Amino acid sequence: MHIGLISDTHGLMRPEALDALQGCERILHAGDIGDPAVLDALGRIAPVTAIRGNNDTAEWARELPETRVLRLGEVAVYMMHDLKELTARPAGAPVDVIVAGHSHKPLVETRDGVLIVNPGSAGRRRFRLPITVARLRIDGRRVEAAIVELDV
Repeated sequence: MHIGLISDTHGLMRPEALDALQGCERILHAGDIGDPAVLDALGRIAPVTAIRGNNDTAEWARELPETRVLRLGEVAVYMMHDLKELTARPAGAPVDVIVAGHSHKPLVETRDGVLIVNPGSAGRRRFRLPITVARLRIDGRRVEAAIVELDV
């Protein structure tokens, strides 16, 4: 299963990001979407699951939850916008992967057996940070993550 990860688009849906997410079976947007047209564009590639970021204050975004737990095959994924707000493991079932955005800094690391992925920002460049998305490859209980830097 191939899952696309994107965050912090802030209303900008780059064609390079859409290209990088082609072939994904599902796309997760970790907040700061900025415009519902971003979700529409992503939805033309694959079903989208999104959460609200701190900048998603418009009326359309209020229906989005701040966090989500979803199951992708045998893997439990917890979505949140700002990893700094994680004070403990999410309540409920054990989580295998945490997907977060907010910092615009791409990250793939494992902490206490949990894979943490920040796809970085696919929106406007912040400071000198790269413009990125990420991809998850799920095979049974095995999960691999990769950051994809966009050539923009």
